[in-house]
Amino acid sequence: MTHPIRPFTVTHRLVFTLAAPMTLAYLTTPLLGIVDTAVVGRLGEAFMIGGLAVGAILVDVIFTTFNFLRSGTTGLTAQAYGREDQTEIQATLLRSLIIGVASGSLLLMLTPLLLSLGLYLMEPSETVAIATQQYVLIRMLGAPVTLGNYALLGWFIGLGRTRTGLLLQIVLNGSNIILSIFLGLHLSLGIKGVAAATVMSELLAFLLGLLICYPFFKCSARPSWQRLLDRAALWRFANLNFDIMLRSFALLFAFAFFTTQGAYLGEQTLAANAVLMNFFMLASYFLDGLTSAAEQLAGRAIGANYRDGFMRSLKLTLGWNTVMASLLAMMLWLLGEPMIALITTLESVQMEAAQYLLLVALLPLTGVLAFQMDGIFIGATWSRDMSLMMLVSLGAYLVTWWWLRDLANSGLWLALHVFLLVRGLTLSARLPVRIRQTFSQTE
Repeated sequence: MTHPIRPFTVTHRLVFTLAAPMTLAYLTTPLLGIVDTAVVGRLGEAFMIGGLAVGAILVDVIFTTFNFLRSGTTGLTAQAYGREDQTEIQATLLRSLIIGVASGSLLLMLTPLLLSLGLYLMEPSETVAIATQQYVLIRMLGAPVTLGNYALLGWFIGLGRTRTGLLLQIVLNGSNIILSIFLGLHLSLGIKGVAAATVMSELLAFLLGLLICYPFFKCSARPSWQRLLDRAALWRFANLNFDIMLRSFALLFAFAFFTTQGAYLGEQTLAANAVLMNFFMLASYFLDGLTSAAEQLAGRAIGANYRDGFMRSLKLTLGWNTVMASLLAMMLWLLGEPMIALITTLESVQMEAAQYLLLVALLPLTGVLAFQMDGIFIGATWSRDMSLMMLVSLGAYLVTWWWLRDLANSGLWLALHVFLLVRGLTLSARLPVRIRQTFSQTE
């Protein structure tokens, strides 16, 4: 069966129009964590800061597991947009919202079990555990709308409406900051106020997202229940989400392993690695904006059955990702030591971190292909390749660490470089085959 070609123009301006808003959206995320920590830190109780840190880790691990809702929705929506299939565009969002809200409700019911498991694994002190419990029990009340927001953000990115995605993130994080200060400090609710602020801001962003979506559903293309519950579409969505979830688990394990091995090397190394990992996360936020552009353009090109558009999208996003990665590497190398001093005043940690600055500064360059291929494969919904190549990369990462363990922390950072390189190279090796298979019917 052949599908008609629906050409569209891919330009540098289009790439930046898609990438810039999402880059700004991603960069607002760490600001929220800083404000929450500052609010709780003003209470003058160290165990409260510890409770916030442990609680935030537990909640992030739980919700990151469901990040497939964002990625999967983006790819499927972009392809439906490329086909100009208005009914499937709407059906994709509704399916994602149903799955997101239902999954969030299940998580809410399982919160006591998940909390007990998390505290057992992390073994915080009694006072920290109490603060963690207060935070997590309130945060998880917002699980249904949090996962619903994943679906909404993925849908808007898939449609190429990244400015709307930026608006939702500004509303989410901006209201969260204001409410955290008001509830946590002004009303003296402390860690409970910070958690409640997040739940309230998630709900506000969710309602705003639904309000923005409403005009899309006032047309004759509204999907029937039969279309919405189509077995083939649901099965495809389930397979896609399972593969992305498997990939997310492997990624979480890789970074948890990195932190654990750093802890075995001593408190100074653990602290230095924590400081340096902030640099890598900062770089990833910049690269993620262009990754989002690659997701939308790749998915749209496949939906439009437009090989030339796909290849140009690949070329432009890879080119700008490489430029961005090079600039980030130079920035980290030139400004790394002042940035380290800004984060920590401990001279011993500063000296330890400075030893590995070059290895960290090069991470954007070794990781750029992995970020790029992630965007292409998510948009194309080639999720099985993503999960399998992630497992291959994880294996290479662990083997490299074992070979280089005598190099201590340098070997650990080198293993992380190998992890990123293998991810990018293995997915790139699969790309030509996938392109031939996908566009073999092109007229």
